[in-house]
Amino acid sequence: MKIIANDYEPNEVLKQIREWTGLSQKEFAKSLNRTRDSINNLENKRNKIYFNTLMEIAKIYNLKIIIEKDND
Repeated sequence: MKIIANDYEPNEVLKQIREWTGLSQKEFAKSLNRTRDSINNLENKRNKIYFNTLMEIAKIYNLKIIIEKDND
């Protein structure tokens, strides 16, 4: 799976990754050694997720997150 990050907010990218895995927030959190609440807070923008964290998560699931250069 390839996600074009330009089209989404970081929290939306995280949610897309989780949904792609087919895991619940609780299962996804466990796979990342986090709590369900932390994943919920990230997905709902109560906490900020950084791009490098998204890249680490994508690597775990063998996904690619791409930022396309705008040619305008």
